Parts: sequence; structure tokens; C-alpha cells
Amino acid sequence: MAENKITGQGSADFDWDALSLDGYSLAQRSELSDVYENTLTSINEKEVIEGTVIAITKREVVVNIGFKSEGVIQNGEFRYNPDLAVGDKVDVFVECQEDRFGQLVISHKTARMHKAWIHVNDVLRTGEVITGFVKCRTKGGLIVDVFGIEAFLPGSQIDVKPIRDYDVYVGKNMEFKVVKINQEFRNVVVSHKALIEAELEEQKKLIISGLEKGQVLEGTVKNITSYGVFIDLGGVDGLIHITDLSWGRVNHPDEILELDQKLNVVILDFDDDKKRIALGLKQLQPHPWDALDMALNIGDTLEGKVVVMADYGAFVEIAPGVEGLIHVSEMSWSQHLRSAQDFMSVGDTVKAVILTLDREDRKMSLGIKQLMPDPWEVVEAKYTVASKHTAKVRNFTNFGVFVELEEGVDGLIHISDLSWQKKIKHPSEFCKVGDELNVVVLEIDRENRRISLGHKQLEENPWDVFETIFGEGSVHQGTIIENKDKSGIVTLPYGVEGICPAKHLRKADGSNAKIEETLDFKVIEFNKESKKIVVSHTRTFEEGEDKPTTSAPIKEKSSSKKGAGDSQASQVAKSNNQNAEKSTLGDLDALVALKEKMNKG
Repeated sequence: MAENKITGQGSADFDWDALSLDGYSLAQRSELSDVYENTLTSINEKEVIEGTVIAITKREVVVNIGFKSEGVIQNGEFRYNPDLAVGDKVDVFVECQEDRFGQLVISHKTARMHKAWIHVNDVLRTGEVITGFVKCRTKGGLIVDVFGIEAFLPGSQIDVKPIRDYDVYVGKNMEFKVVKINQEFRNVVVSHKALIEAELEEQKKLIISGLEKGQVLEGTVKNITSYGVFIDLGGVDGLIHITDLSWGRVNHPDEILELDQKLNVVILDFDDDKKRIALGLKQLQPHPWDALDMALNIGDTLEGKVVVMADYGAFVEIAPGVEGLIHVSEMSWSQHLRSAQDFMSVGDTVKAVILTLDREDRKMSLGIKQLMPDPWEVVEAKYTVASKHTAKVRNFTNFGVFVELEEGVDGLIHISDLSWQKKIKHPSEFCKVGDELNVVVLEIDRENRRISLGHKQLEENPWDVFETIFGEGSVHQGTIIENKDKSGIVTLPYGVEGICPAKHLRKADGSNAKIEETLDFKVIEFNKESKKIVVSHTRTFEEGEDKPTTSAPIKEKSSSKKGAGDSQASQVAKSNNQNAEKSTLGDLDALVALKEKMNKG
């Protein structure tokens, strides 16, 4: 029991640290550890330090940074430096001192980016010129490696002139200036153009100081637009407007010039600061009008090509830079308003007659209708007075209808010559545009190119017959169809309308006649010239006389026979109305027969 107690007490007081398996005491071990720690470099995570390349394999680069273990970096991070060799000093970024395998984790790419970001900010501040490697092309520009950072080189910042092929710069080293940095997104924008502009600025000032109007310079086509061409005069740009490219018509500048073409131009004008320079190309060539054949005169026939179309006419080029206008009115003898596109199109070759020629103002007017016979020259022989023809309705006016007898020959039918009976307020009530009408020639004025036509004259005037039927005092049966201007409109036999004043609408019982009421009416006024018939119902019963027949006035009778007269007049009117039902307004033959029968009676 005692031994166990002693052993247990001894076990509790045993100095385990004094025990050494490798032969070193605790004090010795501590001393050796301090010596080893002093031989190692003190490093901190997330910082950039310098290391030495100690080995290079196909996939990895081993770097010694003086730590207790070496770091391994992928070969791809040194792709920019194909000359890397053992012993070279490189910057590395300590990601982690020990991973789960106890391995040191470092990165050369991160170290480059970290130092590059600091460097690139210093360059932006100082304006230093740097060198970068163009890695690849991207939308709108190029991607450039600057200190290990991918920077963007816009296409507009590559050169002072527009670049059409970006691929020629890929894989090359170029000098740049840092022009913009986005700190939040860590984006860098560089420019090569800024370096060139600085070099050209002095040259530009020299060129501008010597500019004069009329001076001829050599330039290079820099850019082509729809409105003109920009010319590089050696650091200074000028514009040749499309109208100053050629004396002839130019649809687009690329028809005459091409990019990078060298040519001579003349200075036409510039602003006070000489920042906008207007150039000319056609001014270096003689004007085509000066070379125009002097033998050309008014009345001559020539041939040309239609180059421009407008609603009012066509421009015809008879020689490069020499054009004449064919107005739409000179394309046809017709007087109808038409568009020039109805006669010709751009590119057509036409023959025309010179109408006017002004060499000083360089203007010429042409005509093509002059090559065709004028229909008005033979109009009197072809359209004699009283001759009948068929015409096409072209348009209306308030006073009549314009019709076309043939191409170039129009005539007018006055509104009063459309119908004998129908009262027409506007010609559109009678016909439509495009309708064909039978007409008769009433009058010809060849000098003023006017023909008066008639339509109603193709028929006999029915009012000659109506004059014998609706004589003053005759009684007829009629129906009131409407009230107008305090008067009633009454339909009478043969479709004739009469006017019954309001005071003559009173009936025998004292009431007034109403619309759609059929009564006897007495003619109190007949005017053939104005085609007017005035009737009265009141007169049929208030006058003490025998009522006349429809064909002749009835003699007056005594008041004692008034009632019998009323009955007789009513019977006569009914008989006439029955006969009228068999005739129409167009039945002139029936009216003529009726007239002859009455004359015999």
C-alpha cells in the first residue's frame, strides 16, 4: 500500500518536459527554435512581397519568398514574360500562409494587378506615356494589357483618322496615355490618339496659319458621308460638300471618291478660327456650260437622260453638268393637273425641244409636247358648231362641268346647259367624275383654247310644249310635296313643278291645304324663260267664272253657275292627269304629238 501511494505521488510530480526523445532538453529545443525562426522572412497575408524563382516546370513556377515553405504559381500567370528564368525576382501576393495541406498559397497575377492599379493611378495623375500589349479585339475597340490590367482602347482613340480594320493592331505593343479610370468598377480607358494629336497640334497650327481662299492643297479622303467628304490636309480636316464634288448630279459621294484616295482640292471658305474649312473639287475643272455647243438655239431638238423627278417637272441632263427642266405643263397638251411621274421616270432617255436658253444664268427649259401635233390647230375642223360628240367628265366648278373631248382638248358645259327642266344647284348632282356625256358644240374660241358645250340641246325644249299646256288661266290637278319660302311646291302633270304662294293655298272651307294633299290648281303665271309656273288653289273657287280647260282658257261664267264650273274644271284636270301618267319628262315625242293634236284642235 505504501509503494502504491509513493508511486502515485511521484507520478503527479513527474517533470515530463524534462523528458526528451531526440536527445534535446527543453531549453535546448527553445534555443534551436528561436534560431530557426530568425532565419525565416516575416510575412503577412494579403500583402505583396518579392520572391525568387527557384524552379520552372511545364506547368508550374516555384518561388522562394524566404518562408518555411515555397510557393507554387501556374505558368499561365507568366505568359506575358516568355523569358522568365530561374533566379529572376518576381512579385507575389500572399493569399494564405498555410492551406489545409500546410502549403503556402501565393499569386503573381494578383501581385501584378495590385501594383499595377497603384501605378496606373499615378500615370493618370502625371500624364506619363506608357506601353501596353494589345491582346484582342472587342466591340467598339481593343483590349490592352497595361501593367497586368486589362484596359479598354476605344476605336475612336486608336488614331486621328477612322480605323476600319482593328485586327491589324492585335498582338502589337503600342504607346498610350491613360485618359479615364473608374475606381468603383476598376475600369481603365487608354488612348493612342492623344499622343498623335499632341504631335500634330504644332503641325496643324502651321497649316492653318497659311490657309487662303482659292489655295489648292493635296489631301487624303478621310471619311465619306451622305452629305459630303472629309479630307485630311495633313492634320487639318476640311469638308467637300456633295454639291461641290462634281458639276453633274451626284446621288452619293462614294460614286466619285473612295477612302484613302489622294487628290487636289481648292479652299472655298473657312470661319474666323479656321476650324471649319469648306473645300471644292469641281472648281478645279471647267464649267460644262462654258463648253456647251454654241450652235444650240431655241427650237432645236436634243436628247437627254432624266436625272431628277419632281411633281412639277423633270430635270434632264443633256451633257455632264448641263441640265434642262421639262415642266409638267410642257409634257402634254392636256390642261389637267397631273404629276410628272405619269409621263417619265429617272433614267429614261427622252427627246425634247429647247424652249428657253439662258447661258449667263445657266438655265434651260425644255418641252416634249412640242414634238406632238397640237390638237387645237385642227379643232375647228374636227369639232364644228352643232356637231355631236361623247366627252368624259374631268372635274366640276360651281358654274359648270369640264369635260375632255380628247387628249389636250377640253370643253365646258355651263350649269344652265345641263338640263331643260331640272333645277341644278351644283353639277355634281347631275353627273360624276369619269362619266361619259353626249354633248353638242355650241361655240369655239381657238385663240383662247375654249369650247362651249351643251347637253340639254340634244333634246327639244319641253317648255315650248308646256307653254301650250300650262297657259295662264288653265286648271290642273296637282299634289303639294313641300313647303318652301312660305310657298307650296306643287307637282303638276308631266312632272312639272309649280309654286303656290301661301295665300293661294286656302281652301273653300277656310283651311289651308297641307303637304301630300291633291287639289285643283289654276295657273296664274307662266314664264318660259325662267321656267317658272305660279298656281293657285284659291282662284279655282273664289272667282265667279267657268274654269278653263288645260288646253285653252275657259270663258268666264256667271256666279250662279260657279258650282257647276268647279265640277267641270275638276273633271278636265283629272282627265289631263290621267293622260299625263302615260308620259314622262324624257318622252319628248309624246309632248310633240300632244302639241300637234292641240294645234289641230
